[in-house]
Amino acid sequence: MASKSLSRRDFLKLAGIGAGTVALSACGVIQSTPSAPQPAVAVSTPTLPPTPGSPSLNVDLTAARTTVPILPGAETPVWRYQATVREGATEALQVLEKSYLGPIFRVKRGDRIQVKLKNELPDPTIIHWHGLRIPEAMDGHPRYAIQPGETFDYDFTVRNRAGTYWFHPHPHQLTGPQAYFGLAGLFIVSDDEETALGLPSGEYDLPLVIQDRLFDATNRLVYMTNMMDQMTGFVGDTILVNGQPNARLDVKASAYRLRLLNGSNSRIYKLAWEDGSPLTVIATDGGLLEAPVTREYLMLAPGERAELWVDFSALKSRKLVSLGFDAGTSGGMGGGMMGGGGGGSLLPNGAPLEIISFQVGEAGATVSPLPKQLSRMERHRLEDAVNKDNPRSFILAMQGMVHTINGRVFEMDSVASDEIVRLGDLEVWEFFNNEGGGGGMGMGMMNMQMPHPMHMHGVQFQVLKRQLESNRGQYDQVSAGFVDYGWKDTVLVMPGERVRVLVRFEDFAGTYLYHCHNLEHEDAGMMRNYRVDG
Repeated sequence: MASKSLSRRDFLKLAGIGAGTVALSACGVIQSTPSAPQPAVAVSTPTLPPTPGSPSLNVDLTAARTTVPILPGAETPVWRYQATVREGATEALQVLEKSYLGPIFRVKRGDRIQVKLKNELPDPTIIHWHGLRIPEAMDGHPRYAIQPGETFDYDFTVRNRAGTYWFHPHPHQLTGPQAYFGLAGLFIVSDDEETALGLPSGEYDLPLVIQDRLFDATNRLVYMTNMMDQMTGFVGDTILVNGQPNARLDVKASAYRLRLLNGSNSRIYKLAWEDGSPLTVIATDGGLLEAPVTREYLMLAPGERAELWVDFSALKSRKLVSLGFDAGTSGGMGGGMMGGGGGGSLLPNGAPLEIISFQVGEAGATVSPLPKQLSRMERHRLEDAVNKDNPRSFILAMQGMVHTINGRVFEMDSVASDEIVRLGDLEVWEFFNNEGGGGGMGMGMMNMQMPHPMHMHGVQFQVLKRQLESNRGQYDQVSAGFVDYGWKDTVLVMPGERVRVLVRFEDFAGTYLYHCHNLEHEDAGMMRNYRVDG
């Protein structure tokens, strides 16, 4: 491709942002929520065969604009999911006070869930139930996005094992801003195996959603400060936990279960205890591990979840931090401005951060020893994979100024021949991050080595193997923080790395998505359909 300079208008077109999508102030800072292009295909709510029996939980969930107190002074305009229970136990929904985050669903495996989503936003939207194994029509594909004033009826049975899942918007080209302005919530599943363990529960079971945001002088959220944010992913300079800055939590002298979600658009966290104590990890994306593992630090990319067990009984305080690391480099155009991504932030991706401090007070529940065995997992076997000798390959690279998968970007209805699988098959999928290793822009403008958290809809998988081909220095700063033993739906793929996963397409036929969970990358097209044929 011949090298050429690009105007801002050209860049927005290339990045997949339509005319009218962004509102720029005179200083070039985007402060208003975008006005979206129409979805490529208008599809009404799908008609499914009726499910027998009454729902365990029936909820009205409205996506609407409101304001919440975040910083001292004026309240911050946000977008928020607000819920009411029509049928079922009201305690199945937990509301985080003074937070823009949506309700926390607390349900059981086998529950039938009905949700009526109402769109009171100015733009199209739809919800993706991240990590859940549900039918295609319930999964939140952008072709099902509803227009302002419309509703969408969800009806599905919880098939997942106990774990920490979540939900967020998924309209094409608008996932990043809609999530950034506040649309997200947790979906926590329990089951009999988990309950029998006697893990910390009730007040000792703490969900912690970690996000970064950027505010202006009037406490309004600022998003997309320059063109580089589309390529690197947007990062903010204020860390929020459950929607609150400078997070401090009073805890009792007892054991706690901390459910961590990286709900940021693109920021990756290298989580550690400030005092250097090891972290005790008991679960990842798809639920409990077979046994606890310890790590000096834990890598958590956008979309990933992890659960920690911590005993505060002999402590007065403890602080969770994110250690510094190299989250991606670039050269040429932008130079030092781009650093680790997020040109407008004082805290680039990979900067050291304070996350939350815990202050220990009165005595709490008696601490029970953490079980040596947490769960039983059915391990996939490589020899059972239909393509054990020929993994399905997905190359992550840059073409032009856009991140691509196998040289392609998102097309609403397109499924390539190498993106079709069979219901029931176990397959090996390999994600190869070739950025900075010969698969660069082809424009002679920069050489980026960015991590990509790859997410698959509709399934849980097991990490089979990691193999590094380049960028050893960058990799060595993070590799000891991976926890690959459990069920996953999102996996961080470092520059120069091949990650192989074993995945069985065992639940439903239909068209699902796989994509980078850096939301700016996803919105710009680093997403594709895959189809499960029955």
